[in-house]
Amino acid sequence: VQLQASGGGLVQAGGSLRLSCAASGRTFSTLSMGWFRQPPGKEREFVAAISWSGGSTTYADSVKGRFTISRDNAKNTVYLQMNSLKPEDTAVYYCAASSITIATMHPQWYRYWGQGTLVTVSS
Repeated sequence: VQLQASGGGLVQAGGSLRLSCAASGRTFSTLSMGWFRQPPGKEREFVAAISWSGGSTTYADSVKGRFTISRDNAKNTVYLQMNSLKPEDTAVYYCAASSITIATMHPQWYRYWGQGTLVTVSS
């Protein structure tokens, strides 16, 4: 599975961005998907995940109520809508795909990873 993340950029605090992750190489609808991020100088952390059907999602507490993960299986794409962005959301954001069907926050379940897209939130 190849994953291509896009949509990162520079935004002011309080603004919004939508990240996209296009998948190829395997039937997208059989994969659960997740977003992770790595802030500067810190370890990678979980952001959000969605089940293969889109019927189940889970979020990190730090983004709950501000970020929304969704998927379009017809377009082989998963999205991360990010609203009310804060400077602490600054990070490289990675999409990942898992062969398990449930939405999981555990990175060890994700076999496939995209290259990352940088999100910078200015104060």
